[in-house]
Amino acid sequence: MTEAAGLNERERAVLALEARQWRTAGAKERAVREELDLSATRYYQILNGLLDREAAAAHAPVLVNRLRRLRDRSREERQGNA
Repeated sequence: MTEAAGLNERERAVLALEARQWRTAGAKERAVREELDLSATRYYQILNGLLDREAAAAHAPVLVNRLRRLRDRSREERQGNA
């Protein structure tokens, strides 16, 4: 997929990293720093923004839809506790 299709290289790399299986959260955080040169906070900001983009859903539909469901469930739980 090219940048003209809506996602740049970093955005595709974020989705690819998120799709991988991780044994520990520490391994994922380390990969974010080493492979993408991003802080964990920035990584999750980019990832969350990607979930609202149709280009991301077209690129990785199963991953994006799963993450959207998790995000929505988390929001509902927070609102229920507020």
